[in-house]
Amino acid sequence: MIWAYCTNGFRDHPLDQTLEVLADLGYTGAAVTLDHGHLMPGASPAEVGRIAALAGRLGLALAVETGGRYTLDPRRKHFPTLLHDEAGARVDFIREAMRIAADLGAPVVHLWSGIRPPEVPEAEAWDRLVRHCERLLGEADKAGVTLGFEPEPGMLVADLAGYERLRGLLGGHPRFGLTLDIGHCRCLEPYDVPECVERALPHLVHVQIEDMRRGVHEHLEFGEGEIDFPPALAALDGFGGLVAVELARHSHAAPDVARRSIEFLRRAHDLAGAGRSGR
Repeated sequence: MIWAYCTNGFRDHPLDQTLEVLADLGYTGAAVTLDHGHLMPGASPAEVGRIAALAGRLGLALAVETGGRYTLDPRRKHFPTLLHDEAGARVDFIREAMRIAADLGAPVVHLWSGIRPPEVPEAEAWDRLVRHCERLLGEADKAGVTLGFEPEPGMLVADLAGYERLRGLLGGHPRFGLTLDIGHCRCLEPYDVPECVERALPHLVHVQIEDMRRGVHEHLEFGEGEIDFPPALAALDGFGGLVAVELARHSHAAPDVARRSIEFLRRAHDLAGAGRSGR
């Protein structure tokens, strides 16, 4: 496994320090959230190159995530999304994320649909999403990166079935991959977590991981929720992308949380391996 950590969980550290702490703890990857205080859209090629070189020296594989809460608007969380009338700003942001990802040597750019605005009918929301994703996939071809689309509870595309519908509407484009959040599987999917992983694997390009409870979209430290992790990790066996801890609300104790997280995941992975060998 490429154990990684989402940098949105290190909001109180500069990106350089974040990467150094993660490498010291034994992580071999980082999911870089483009946001204030870290890399932002418009970052110079020199700055992006400096971060790429640092990650290379530290032995960290990278992905780029675009889920910052107030990255584009200081007053409205996640505004605008691909579903708003003002979606052009979000499209431009994801396009810039693809440029940064290519310069970082990061093969995957994460994104999601957003919550449907109440004034936008559902059919129109789907039409907008498909249209913007088609445009972004053309840019992804040029940049040589893959989009990792995440189903997110409460958003237009909330679950695996929604992702599969969207992928079908996009003609199964080879650069339209899936970001699977393991916690979301427990939160709202109608299958158990290993079944969700197995269903996701054919299109899986990026994984986010944390604990969670059924019906509650709250990212929890490992052991605080309801997920049985060894079977989930056993189902991920052979996946070659990043498995990134996403605990965005834990920045106040980021180094300790990151340490506990990788220790937990290593133990769970060892148990998963023991379970496979004992079959």
